[in-house]
Amino acid sequence: MGEKETAMAQKRRQGRRRGECKTSIHPSIPRSAHAHAHSLSLSLLTSSTTKLHTQMTVALAHRAQEFGQCSWGVRYREKTSVSFFTAFIVLLSITSVSSSTGTMSFLDHNIHGSTPISGGGFSENLKFDYGYSSLRGKRASMEDFHDIKLSIVNDQVVGLFGVFDGHGGSRAAEYVKKNLFENLLKHHKFVSDTKVAIAESYQQTDQDYLRTESSQNRDAGSTASTAVLVGDRLLVANVGDSRAVICRGGEAFALSSDHKPNRADERQRIEDAGGVVMWAGTWRVGGVLAVSRAFGDRLLKRYVVAEPEIQEDVIQKGVDFLILASDGLWDVVTNQEAVSMVKSIENAEEAANKLTEEAYRRGSADNITCVIVRFNHDH
Repeated sequence: MGEKETAMAQKRRQGRRRGECKTSIHPSIPRSAHAHAHSLSLSLLTSSTTKLHTQMTVALAHRAQEFGQCSWGVRYREKTSVSFFTAFIVLLSITSVSSSTGTMSFLDHNIHGSTPISGGGFSENLKFDYGYSSLRGKRASMEDFHDIKLSIVNDQVVGLFGVFDGHGGSRAAEYVKKNLFENLLKHHKFVSDTKVAIAESYQQTDQDYLRTESSQNRDAGSTASTAVLVGDRLLVANVGDSRAVICRGGEAFALSSDHKPNRADERQRIEDAGGVVMWAGTWRVGGVLAVSRAFGDRLLKRYVVAEPEIQEDVIQKGVDFLILASDGLWDVVTNQEAVSMVKSIENAEEAANKLTEEAYRRGSADNITCVIVRFNHDH
């Protein structure tokens, strides 16, 4: 073979190698999954609206950005074109999605950057109504969760509201959302000593979660800000820097205090336990974690406890509404600004949307989740 033919053959081989790189997927993904995902993505695209196609593309772009930095899976290199179908296959394989319903559920939790997911409702006795709003914001993934449960206990209407902000991934926050209120409602002292029931349910949920994490290599944790409404009693509990604020006569009053490592009593507690608080962009436990209390965080558990601080209030005339929100709101909006912004908005869902959208507009760099409970004193 002549030199010219040899050079051409070498270029063809290089071209094939480059072509393979463009659409390569992780070797653990079986060909059957590849074919199933390709078929599924085609059916979704042909049956979906332009808006859905755009939302899916945005979600895939964010996932590509995340996995492009990993040492496994798909490598997204400069000048490498990854087809929409290949990206969708990887998305399905990574998230273990096997149906179009599951796919849409996953996308719903990840695609909403500037458009909040919201909803609301009211109690059976009409004494309160509520609204929630949650958006991913500028983050590549969504680690905020919220939970709202209404129940009848001993002929009393009970409302449970919570905001959970994950770190190191969404595992801990999702687990707390699914289990904390279930554990609380089943607690044998829920009626007789609600404060003890809340404290013990926090601890139980944390311990149960840590047992599920024994095989995980990467730590994950979650803050929590919860409110339990039993008759006219309001009990607010928190770990971490999600916050509860109440509006009384148009004025804002914090019902929780952020658990930050540089808070004097928190720093002392950590140091007494043998830990250290260090500056690394902000004050952090062991130079790692920017909150001093949380669910999970197995490797720091000796210092980062899930013991909640609990405050109790009485809902009487003059108490207008309660705000629970992740730090995506409080990083850019003060307590009084939040109250002033929504005190004239009677619809709780609209009020929650107002706060999340305003936080996003002000440049919040985090996920943003807000729950608002309005008290109706005429019933």
